[in-house]
Amino acid sequence: MPQPRYRTRSRKRVKIKTPGGRLVTHYKREKVKPAKCSKCGKPLSGIPRDVPSEIRKLNRTRRRISRMLGGQLCPQCLKMTIKQAVRAV
Repeated sequence: MPQPRYRTRSRKRVKIKTPGGRLVTHYKREKVKPAKCSKCGKPLSGIPRDVPSEIRKLNRTRRRISRMLGGQLCPQCLKMTIKQAVRAV
């Protein structure tokens, strides 16, 4: 009997043949939701859609966008935020 976390049809199943000749079932990981802009909620481009343990293994340049507030705001919201900050001064 599979463990309770695997007893759902939302997990993809893959039949794997072991070196001993047995046929076993491996369960694929579910994809995480894409990173979203904290202001408008639009999905961010350039941020990998992986589980945190896999993102940690990536280079820093592949983890996030290398600009001010990269990985938190989309370009349009960042542009508006900078404009508002300049106008307020």
